[in-house]
Amino acid sequence: MSASPASSSATGLSARTQRILEAPVLPLLLTLALPNIGEAAARITFLTADALFVSWLGSDALAGVAVVFPLFLILQTATASGIGSGVSSSIGRALGAGDAARARSLAGVAVVIALIGAAFTTALMVLAGPTVYRAMGLASGALEMAVLYSAVMFGGSGFVWSMNLLANVSRGAGNMVVPAFAIAIGELFHLALSPLLILGWGPVPALGIVGAAVAAIAAYAVGTVVLVLHLVSRHALVQLQRRHVRWKSGEAKEILSVGALSAASALAFQITTFLVAGLIAGLGSTAIAAYGAANRLELLQYPITFAFGAAVITMVATAAGARDFARARRAAYTGAAVAGAIGLLFSGIALFGGHWMSLFTADPAIRSAGALYLLGLAAVFPLTGVGLAAYFACLAIGYVTGPFLLAVARVVLVVGIGWTALQWGGGLIGISLASAAAFALFGAGVFLLARRRFNALARG
Repeated sequence: MSASPASSSATGLSARTQRILEAPVLPLLLTLALPNIGEAAARITFLTADALFVSWLGSDALAGVAVVFPLFLILQTATASGIGSGVSSSIGRALGAGDAARARSLAGVAVVIALIGAAFTTALMVLAGPTVYRAMGLASGALEMAVLYSAVMFGGSGFVWSMNLLANVSRGAGNMVVPAFAIAIGELFHLALSPLLILGWGPVPALGIVGAAVAAIAAYAVGTVVLVLHLVSRHALVQLQRRHVRWKSGEAKEILSVGALSAASALAFQITTFLVAGLIAGLGSTAIAAYGAANRLELLQYPITFAFGAAVITMVATAAGARDFARARRAAYTGAAVAGAIGLLFSGIALFGGHWMSLFTADPAIRSAGALYLLGLAAVFPLTGVGLAAYFACLAIGYVTGPFLLAVARVVLVVGIGWTALQWGGGLIGISLASAAAFALFGAGVFLLARRRFNALARG
């Protein structure tokens, strides 16, 4: 009789963990990433559909959300590929070392971290959000839209924290199917609820921008429920048990030693979008609306790359836990090559940015400005993919400091060069070229750091 997913072999490893340690690298990477591609499709649908739904409400709504949404994506990225990476890498290393009990304990601590993080996020953004948006240059109707949208989105941040950390518990155990299913089901709710809540129908009143936000948060709430039901069941390799849902310093330190700096890196990475939006706001509503729509293409690369990055974290962390550093290096390099190839597809879309912009607006001025912005970024999408995959591989082995410093350097470069370009009349193309230079620095730098670290580990 074959072993069940939760059973242990004579070596103390589950059948799923043994497969991660022994199967050919590229086919395994593609197999693990396949469910994540479905998840990425759901996230792409979320990003694109949200912009389309909001566009029904006019330019004030589009401008307000263009400032709020990057902040929400900071939360999404910080929890999914930030703190969440600390969860998945620590669980992967525990399972690779044959310590299933510690993996369960880590899962329980992840829940506590999610609850604490959610309380802090909601309090911060509900209190500080209106002041921040006003300082970003919004006024009148656009400011009102931003405040309403933000209150609901960040008021529901507990679901964002919970879904993303629980998804990484499952990913760390090598199960990519359940998180992908949870996120896809959540997006179906988002798609169904958005028209109903925004426009109203029958007894349901038209809630406008508030309805758009409620529908978006519903996706995370549904995903959380699906993940909890799985993780408390006997089918989960790493079960979520009530007795483990408490603060434990050792497990928290292991998660946060990777997750905290990783979240800070994600914050630095995503805050660039927020700061650039602030710079562009001074160019007027046409420019900020163009940037808000064009930037969605940049943002779409992240969930697709994460589809492979999550698989890279699991493979590299499990191999590192088993002390098979040569295999960990092969998994890291393979992931970087695949992510770079994906980036080429985005380069092709960016070269014809007018078609992308036509999805969001019929205004020729907004379409033209957005297409010009994307043209400046076209060449660096592959290097961005390579750098992101290398970044995930570094997280899997607990190496965060170098990538974090490069993420900070990227922010400084984009804001510094972008501000200078605006002072000299460079407009959106100046911001675009500044972003391209920063992406190139980050991508090449992280890959070289990862290469040096994995070569050292492989040499023993």
